[in-house]
Amino acid sequence: MKKIIVLAAVAASFAGCNKSEETAAAGDLSMTTAHDSASYAIGMNIAESLKREQMNDINPKIIAQAIQDAFDGKEPLFDELTARGVFESYLNKAQEKAYESLKEDGEKFLAENAKKEGVNVTPSGLQYEIITLGTGVKPALESTVKVHYHGTLVDGTVFDSSLQRGEPASFPVNGVIQGWQEGIPLMPVGSKFKFYIPYNLAYGPEARGEVIKPYSTLIFEVELLEIVQ
Repeated sequence: MKKIIVLAAVAASFAGCNKSEETAAAGDLSMTTAHDSASYAIGMNIAESLKREQMNDINPKIIAQAIQDAFDGKEPLFDELTARGVFESYLNKAQEKAYESLKEDGEKFLAENAKKEGVNVTPSGLQYEIITLGTGVKPALESTVKVHYHGTLVDGTVFDSSLQRGEPASFPVNGVIQGWQEGIPLMPVGSKFKFYIPYNLAYGPEARGEVIKPYSTLIFEVELLEIVQ
């Protein structure tokens, strides 16, 4: 999204550099200078960036007006803080709408999964299944642990796996996603649990890499090997 803002600023600078009297009439643009051509190309870039972000319902005429007002020295409709708040609110709503089906699929999956025998549900909505119950001590939130894990989406797509890498991972419990922060302390050392983590206990409205989309429900099989400290 920073790219869009930068592109808009560059486009505005070109607009300020070349207020040509030869500007073409609406619907009949003439590329009479290098600045004209560059300005149009930058506009194309901005449009493509907006479309990639699924911001399809914005008004390009108002965007152009805001740029023109800035270069004409007119008082903007919003101060900078208000504009940032409006922009962020729009982005959050647009993203939630774009991934609404993914969010609903996850919620439906968890609702059905909670009915299965052996699946436990905590007050936060974390679901877990005990595959093997170890006999060691349980880690605290401040502990550093060593685990093997295998992470998938609800459709079975693998997004991360220490098992596939053949090397366990070590990390502080309070340094990972909330679902793990709640789930790992439930496990005595030597246990293997399966966690079903709602999006709000995982990465929420944020994406992680190419596979984990916003509002993704995550599934992990976790084996607690030892408490490192």
